[in-house]
Amino acid sequence: MPNIAIIGATSWGTTLGTTLASEKMGVRLWARTEEEANKVKKGKINPNVARDPAAQYITITTSLREAMSSVQAVILAVPSQSMRTNIKPVASHLTKSMLVISASKGLEIGSNKRMTQVIAEEIDTKLQYNICVLSGPNLAKEIQRNLPASTVLAARDEATAIKAQQLLATPNFRVYTNTDIIGVELGGALKNIIALGAGMVDGMNYGDNAKASFITRGLTEMIALGVALGASPLTFSGLAGLGDLIATCASPLSRNHYVGVELTKGRSLEDITKSMNGVAEGVSTTVAAWNLAEKLELEMPITEKLYKVLYQGLDPRQATSELLGAGGKHELAGRRWKLFSLFRHRTESEPI
Repeated sequence: MPNIAIIGATSWGTTLGTTLASEKMGVRLWARTEEEANKVKKGKINPNVARDPAAQYITITTSLREAMSSVQAVILAVPSQSMRTNIKPVASHLTKSMLVISASKGLEIGSNKRMTQVIAEEIDTKLQYNICVLSGPNLAKEIQRNLPASTVLAARDEATAIKAQQLLATPNFRVYTNTDIIGVELGGALKNIIALGAGMVDGMNYGDNAKASFITRGLTEMIALGVALGASPLTFSGLAGLGDLIATCASPLSRNHYVGVELTKGRSLEDITKSMNGVAEGVSTTVAAWNLAEKLELEMPITEKLYKVLYQGLDPRQATSELLGAGGKHELAGRRWKLFSLFRHRTESEPI
């Protein structure tokens, strides 16, 4: 029976734990404190931990040594801003055969780095080939209800991705593979920014036409930054891009969408985030993405407006109106965007 360690007593971490335990895998869930461990045991973070028969295969521990003993993989399901803090103590327990899987969707403020980059900086260079990223349209509460879901498992080496895929796939949790770590990771992080805006569009009751336009423009902006950072544009048409974007922008289960809606009601960001049980990753990711855009001199109007709403006091209602009313131009046009060069234009001599 495979054993898997999960770092992070979060909603997503416990959801992955119960999903894998349903296949009779040995799951070691590490909690930082006894208080946190007790919350998990009592089902306060995920009710399935307390009531699902599969929970018998889950060991909840505050001992990192116990959690990491004889496991085939370690999944890091922690908020992006605490990834570095969490991987540091884990690093000394890693072995050459152990997969290291990031299940966090965000960018680190300050360094503006992806989570796999953060992990790579903190572990032995000889173990970096084992780094993977898990991302896709994976709303935790739906997976807790055992509803069908799909995700993407990316690694630099396809064999590593397949190894992780075989370990994590269950009948109701389909896992696809990819070797574009940059694209898969950026898709999962950047869609949270667009979801904040989609929530604002819904909060303003602008309708589905406006929301569809906003999401589509947001996807183009995601691709522009992704390509600038070395990702394949095709990755953003997959589960980790468009798939995750649709789920996060449309579902009332999305924390980022919720924040956007609440902002249009006049609530402060501080008040909204304090009232939430989990982290809305788009709030911090907006800072990192805007910093990257500035560094690259890349035009990212949606990210810029949301940055101003979150951190410079711009009225979210005004920002939403401006984004939807901005003058149009070619769909693939933007300062420093490389999107035109990715597609071959039809010449007049070619048949329609």
